[in-house]
Parts: sequence; structure tokens; C-alpha cells
Amino acid sequence: HCTILQALLRGWGYNVALANSGRQALEQVRERVFDLVLCDVRMAEMDGIATLKEIKALNPAIPVLIMTAYSSVETAVEALKTGALDYLIKPLDFDNLQATLEKALAHTHSIDAETPAVTASQFGMVGK
Repeated sequence: HCTILQALLRGWGYNVALANSGRQALEQVRERVFDLVLCDVRMAEMDGIATLKEIKALNPAIPVLIMTAYSSVETAVEALKTGALDYLIKPLDFDNLQATLEKALAHTHSIDAETPAVTASQFGMVGK
């Protein structure tokens, strides 16, 4: 599923970095600058909520979108309280996903307008 979403995002013009686990995602966030992270709740080694907490500890300004096929009110509330920008339920509605990404990145870029911007959008995605 990651490669399908990765291809779709690249088709929309995003640079995509893929991680197969929460730990891999954290390594990438430590090493690179990302405009946004799209993270699944269910992942190997570290779940999406724990990954979200760690990402926010490293860089509170990175918008994180959480997605899951196993939605619950409790998980959604926990994700949003932990700092997720949005909570997306799979199967993803691609029009809604695109609008959510554009809104999140517009917010990020409006904040970054006062500081030097990265020349190309970098987009990180983890999970299945």
C-alpha cells in the first residue's frame, strides 16, 4: 500500500521519503528536514501514536497527519491531543487527502515565510 500512495503523492508533485517503521521514520526526521509527515497508526517496532510523540519532541513544528484502517474515537482523540494535525481513515479518499495535504503545507509554508524556505517540498510518509 505504501508504494501506491507513494506513487500517487509523487504524481501530485511531492518529494516522498518512505519509512517502513516508526523507528525508521524517526531516523529520517533526525537527519532531514520535512514539510509534513503522513504516518500510519499500525506499524512495526513503534506504533503511529508513539512515533507522533517522538516526532513532536524532535520538532514540534512538523505537521503530522495520522491515518488508519482501524479507527476508533479513542485513537483519534489521542492522536489529536498528541499533536496530529488531522486523522485520516482508510481507505483514503484521495480528493480529501490532496486537500488536507495542501492545507497542511500552506499552513507550514505561511509559518516558514519568515524564515529561509527549503527549495523543494519534502514529504515524509511512514506505514502501510
